[in-house]
Amino acid sequence: MLNFDFYNPTQIMFGKGRIADLDKVIPAGAKVLVLYGGGSIKQNGVFDQVMSALGARSITEFSGIEPNPSYETLMQAVESVKKNQIDFLLAVGGGSVIDGTKFVAAASLFDGADSWAILEKGGRNVTQALPFGSVLTLPATGSEMNNGGVVTRKSIKAKMAFSSRHCFPKFSILDPTTTFTLPMRQVGNGAVDAYVHVMEQYMTYPVNSPVQDRFAEGLLKTLIEEGPKALSNPADYDIRANLMWCATMALNGVISTGVPQDWATHMIGHELTALHGIDHAQTLAIVLPSMLRIRKEGKRAKLLQYAERVWDLRDGSEDSRIDQAINMTQDFFEQMGVKTRLGDYQLNADHIPPILAALETHRMVAIGEKRDVTLDVSRQVLELSL
Repeated sequence: MLNFDFYNPTQIMFGKGRIADLDKVIPAGAKVLVLYGGGSIKQNGVFDQVMSALGARSITEFSGIEPNPSYETLMQAVESVKKNQIDFLLAVGGGSVIDGTKFVAAASLFDGADSWAILEKGGRNVTQALPFGSVLTLPATGSEMNNGGVVTRKSIKAKMAFSSRHCFPKFSILDPTTTFTLPMRQVGNGAVDAYVHVMEQYMTYPVNSPVQDRFAEGLLKTLIEEGPKALSNPADYDIRANLMWCATMALNGVISTGVPQDWATHMIGHELTALHGIDHAQTLAIVLPSMLRIRKEGKRAKLLQYAERVWDLRDGSEDSRIDQAINMTQDFFEQMGVKTRLGDYQLNADHIPPILAALETHRMVAIGEKRDVTLDVSRQVLELSL
């Protein structure tokens, strides 16, 4: 096992009716900016619950944070923070709203001339941030219990990640009932997103870390079992609760302790979103199966372990078990309603060179756990994904 430093200060408040507990965790005299997306929270009752819990506090609203939060929109929120002398942020929504709120929290107190530098430096230049909490309505990204986020700058078609210890939520409220009205597309995307998050931390090479491995495998098996149930039984509380907690645990730092991490699938996926507007989870479903096939030799030991422990594949040659496990992974994504080919999104071979050019521009030319995913490997992955 590798050396590690684990830190996660986020308080999780899980279960039915927990939105009312906002009153206990936000200072009574706080000037609160409530950030959300397209307004679905005003239709499903979540907004009313939040406003009721906030009571007499000074409240300002900021709506319109996109599914891939844009720098341009978030800087408008930063202006609102400064104009209204906001001292506490509350994200109400899914991972995009929470990611965006993290950036607003950091950018509002950033002492540099241009807040885009936060993304250019990956958050390493963040020295302080406004306190914030979240009310999660879409389980997928794990942003409710980690310190990272991803922001897109539309003007230059760049999607960049950042993280900082200053950007952990103070608390996150997870009420599974808030997910009952989600469109099935978002339910499927959420399960796939969480699944690939686990795979990026698990599917590397062995370092004698049975605790992390078994934890990751348990999350994967739970997603495989519960994901399809959520599509057929959307109002089942227990199913939604398991999916919600799975997505949180997939990226809160626990399973990444002491193990190598990959994230090459995400880096390519970010370019697909930035250039073509494909949903984040859809890009991961496109890239991961091909990534595993192209890099089969480097990941052989973990692929065999994955085949046995997650998919119960024990018979046949090593190659046949690996191939079957990758095929079953791709089939699971399809079962969740997430298509897995570039052609499913009207992309063809002509779209590959601009993706590679974007990877090169963003210095993603030696990625993966061994830094051996070169532009040529990325090209092979994309070509296999057609």
